[in-house]
Amino acid sequence: MDAPALFAAGAATGLLAGVTSCTAVQLALLAGAVRGERRPTRPVAAFLAARLAVHACLGAVLGMAGGAVQPGPRTRGVLLCLAAAALLLFALDLLGFRPVRRLLPRRLGGCRGAAVSDDVPLHGGEGRCHALTATSPSSTSCRPVAVRDAAPSDVASAPSGRRRGAVRPAALGAATVLLPCGLTLSAELLAVTSRSPVGGAAVMAGFAVGGAPVFGLVGAAAGRLRGRLAPVAAVALLAVAGWTLLAGLRLGGWLPADGGGGTAAADAAAVRRDASGTQIVTVWALDRGYRPAVLTARAGVHTVLVLRTRGTHGHTRVFTIPSRNVDLVLPVDGETRVDLGTPRPGRLRFVCASGHYPGSITFR
Repeated sequence: MDAPALFAAGAATGLLAGVTSCTAVQLALLAGAVRGERRPTRPVAAFLAARLAVHACLGAVLGMAGGAVQPGPRTRGVLLCLAAAALLLFALDLLGFRPVRRLLPRRLGGCRGAAVSDDVPLHGGEGRCHALTATSPSSTSCRPVAVRDAAPSDVASAPSGRRRGAVRPAALGAATVLLPCGLTLSAELLAVTSRSPVGGAAVMAGFAVGGAPVFGLVGAAAGRLRGRLAPVAAVALLAVAGWTLLAGLRLGGWLPADGGGGTAAADAAAVRRDASGTQIVTVWALDRGYRPAVLTARAGVHTVLVLRTRGTHGHTRVFTIPSRNVDLVLPVDGETRVDLGTPRPGRLRFVCASGHYPGSITFR
């Protein structure tokens, strides 16, 4: 496929993701970008611009190096855990936790936590300033500040203040790449298979552009709610942080064992012996998870894992074995065989590329 066709494919995927999974996953980040803003146009634009830039760069790297560039599951697990920590910080900031507020950037203005309004006179007089909810979601005004004759350097610093005000939404927009939904993974797979930096960038740029209209509308609505949205956004961020942390722990293989095994019916249907005595374990990779997800097999027997797909397009196409630091990209339709050797007693965990759909094979 050429670059325009790849861009169109990415845009179609991005539009679908915008109205379904991606907006739901990344809504809390978008709400954090526009909170406290009387006019959400600027922060939404910074959020979307950073999201577009980061996705395009990621696509170029994926296309240039193909599948070899993708970090291993444990590296992705560490990144997701760090992303969860960042989301927790933003949630605590929205809830007014003072120690966290000192760590996060603030817009500078005529008074602490406020921006001087556009109609402040530059030569004498009393300036009006409007409090931003970055300091307190419930604040609506602050004490008037006298504005003295402005020096040229003071006037020149105004654009710099606006740039500082865009740092937070831009950082949050860039952070969306750390919270991929299933359709994001599909776009990334398409970028990898393009094996071209231009093609990969076209796919991911199209993905970001396709989702931009929905993100823009949601951001504008969130901006109008301002302070009333802060507690809701904080709760959503806490939920997403926990979900992200769980995905990271799954990818790293760091969750404690639960001790459960597969049911007799699932084992009978999915585990068998062939004529040579090799143990065959069959798992279906579906868009909504692996079936069966929990199995029990015999240890000490040469084992082959058979992964089957049928019209599978989600992130379950990337089958991850954390203990072996292995990612397997499965075809949309077909069968992939993985030689597991002769497993010892224990549990072999597997999970999709984003850490959302786990499974395991217990060898006894």
